[in-house]
Amino acid sequence: MKLEDFDYYLPDELIAQTPLQDRAASRLMVLNKQTGEIEHKIFSDIIHYLNPGDCLVLNDTKVMPARLFGMKEDTNAHVEVLLLKQIEGDKWETLVKPAKRIKPGTVISFGGGKLHAKCIDTLEYGGRIFEFQYDGIFYETLDELGEMPLPPYIKKRLDDADRYQTVYAREIGSAAAPTAGLHFTEKLLADIKNKGVHIAFITLHVGLGTFRPVNVESIEEHEMHAEFYHMTEETANLLNEVKKNGRRIISVGTTSTRTLETIAARHNGSFVAESGWTDIFIYPGFQFKAIDCLITNFHLPKSTLIMLVSALAGREHILHAYETAVKECYRFFSFGDAMFIH
Repeated sequence: MKLEDFDYYLPDELIAQTPLQDRAASRLMVLNKQTGEIEHKIFSDIIHYLNPGDCLVLNDTKVMPARLFGMKEDTNAHVEVLLLKQIEGDKWETLVKPAKRIKPGTVISFGGGKLHAKCIDTLEYGGRIFEFQYDGIFYETLDELGEMPLPPYIKKRLDDADRYQTVYAREIGSAAAPTAGLHFTEKLLADIKNKGVHIAFITLHVGLGTFRPVNVESIEEHEMHAEFYHMTEETANLLNEVKKNGRRIISVGTTSTRTLETIAARHNGSFVAESGWTDIFIYPGFQFKAIDCLITNFHLPKSTLIMLVSALAGREHILHAYETAVKECYRFFSFGDAMFIH
């Protein structure tokens, strides 16, 4: 399939720049993946589409203040570093701007010397591996010096950093939020649970694999960057029970979907407790083994995420839904509105 097959027109003014005051007040497009039928709702209406015995699967990863601004120690040139994933110890894979002048041996200082990073290797797409030096605890230093890594299409400053975290975020390690989960409030989750719907948590630390652009014309040639995931025994047992009872697994977000489908593919459609790295790439033609339904946001043109939802609902249905969302002035991307594919 061609990259152009997943393009659509989006006016800039529909890219949401700020979150709504009430998380659950976002709009919700409900899409029937078999018929293409569309309904227009409010996100809090999601509870009416969930049945007792279903299982809602949430990604409990927590976003790090992963964007650091520093200076090259030899020239005092300004450098921006985005932490992507911890390799081992104090070695991290990062994205750097500007990357050209950051070569192995380059040292960057942050916070007036509170944190130092030495480049030890170069990667493609502006990637660099740094080894950090600091006193005390790394994440405390990061909390002090780092900023929340909002996507580049969000131009406005975020006053409350917690609005780029889900209300259930607890496992720190992501360079971006699993944004489909931003719509849930604690009250809505409690109401869903009281209805008899199971709630399960998995972890996938969002890194370059989720938001790296596709730079090949034939999408089959695109290679995903590996991201770390974890499923507990409690979650695995619950999901197997839900499947056995003929109930639905409803994934919240593409990151949850990729985790669930990775594990199910490795274990013949079953779930087991495990940790690992996934570079699964889901695009039309993919055979889903884990999920039945998906709650997701509206994704960038030509992205791996719009390819994933096209695999679930069909490319024609998705592109028609996106065209409808533009006509109806839905809000797009991280702080935008949601879609329920069932």
